[in-house]
Amino acid sequence: MSWDSWQEILDTVRHNKLRTILTALSVAWGIFMLVILLAAGTGLRNAALYDFRDDAINSIFIRPRKTSLPFLGRGPGRDIRLTNADFSLLKREVPEIDHISGRFHLWGEFAVSYQKRSARFDIRGVHPDHQFLEKTQMVLGRFVNDEDVADRKKIAVIGADVAKFLFDAANPIGKFINVRGAYYQVVGVYTRPGQQGEIATIFLPISTAQLVYSGGERLHALSFTVNTTELGASQRVEQTVKTLLREKHAISPEDDRALAVTNNLETYRKIADIFDWLQLFVWLVGIGTLFAGLVGVSNIMLISVKERTKEIGVRKALGAAPSGIVAMIMKEALLITSLSGYLGLVCAVGLVELVNRTLPDNKYLREPEVNLQVALIATAIVILAGALAGFFPARNAAKINPIVALRDG
Repeated sequence: MSWDSWQEILDTVRHNKLRTILTALSVAWGIFMLVILLAAGTGLRNAALYDFRDDAINSIFIRPRKTSLPFLGRGPGRDIRLTNADFSLLKREVPEIDHISGRFHLWGEFAVSYQKRSARFDIRGVHPDHQFLEKTQMVLGRFVNDEDVADRKKIAVIGADVAKFLFDAANPIGKFINVRGAYYQVVGVYTRPGQQGEIATIFLPISTAQLVYSGGERLHALSFTVNTTELGASQRVEQTVKTLLREKHAISPEDDRALAVTNNLETYRKIADIFDWLQLFVWLVGIGTLFAGLVGVSNIMLISVKERTKEIGVRKALGAAPSGIVAMIMKEALLITSLSGYLGLVCAVGLVELVNRTLPDNKYLREPEVNLQVALIATAIVILAGALAGFFPARNAAKINPIVALRDG
C-alpha cells in the first residue's frame, strides 16, 4: 500500500479519536496485565523455590522418630536410633547414592571462645560429603576430610560469621578455638549463599564429636544425594533406603512415622508443578483480557466499515480489488493493536524493572522478571489479535455490492 493509503488510514483514526483511544487502551491493558501477571508469577515461583538454594535438590534427609505400630513382638512408641552402622549399610548397599553424610548434633548452642572473645554457636559433627549436601563454599582452607574422620582429629570448620566474630579481620586458619573446654584447630572457613544463621555453625569430624561428647556410635540424622534428578528414580532409592532401615531396626513396613524422610526433589517438583499451573492460569487470564480487546477492535472495524459503505462501494465501482479493500481494513486494525500493544508491553516491562530495583528481598516475591521469550510471545499475540480483529470486518467489506453500497449511501 502507498503512503496515500497510510494517510487515509490515519485520517480515519483521527476522525474517530474517542472510539480508537478506548479500543487501543483495552488492547494495551490486556498486554500490560499479561506481562505483569507473568512477571509476578515468576517472582512468586522464585520466592517459593528460594529455600532450595542452599541444599542439593536431589538430596534426601532421614531423621529417626518413634515407632507408631507394633512389630515382631515390640510395641509402639519405641525410639529409633541411627548409628554409624546405618551409614555404612547405605553406603555399601545402595549404589545410587552419590554423596552421604551422617549428622551428630551437639544440642543447644555451645560456648566457643578465642582469646578474650566468646559467644555461643551451633556445632555439628559431619562426614566430608556434607559439603556437597548443603552447597558449602570454602572461603579459606578446607572442609572436613576422610583422614580427619578416621583419626578423630580435633579440627574445626567454622562459618564466616564465626570467623568474623572471633577473629575479626585476622586469618583464622591454624588457630585454636575453645569449645567448652576442648580445643580445636581451625582448618577452614565456609559460607553458604543466601544464608545467615547457617554460617554461624561450626563443623567437626563426626567421629571426633561422637567421642568427645559421649555420642558413641549414634547419628541424629542421615542425608545423601542420589545420582539422578528424575523424580521416579529418586523415589525408588528412597523406598530402598527405608526398606533397609526398617529391616535393620525391626520397624513395621506400614509404619511411616518411625523414620521422618524428606525428599528434596519430590518437594521441589511439587512446588514447581504448582507454579507451572499458576503460569498456565495467568496465560489464560491474560489471553482472555486480550480477547476482550480483540472484540473491541473488531467492533470498531465493523462500525468503520458500516460508516464507509458508500466509500467502499465507490472504490469497488472504480475497479478496486477485494484484496485491496481487505488489506486497507486489516492494516487499520493492525496499526491500532500493534501500537497499543507495544505501549502496554513497554509500560509493563518498565514497571517490572522498577519493582526489581526497589523491592527488597522477601519471602513472598523475589526477582519478578520478564524474559525475552515472554516479550516476543506477547508481541506475536498482539499482531495476531490485530490480524484477527481486522479480518472479519475486512471480509465483509470486500463482499459489499457496489450498487447496493451506493444506493444505501
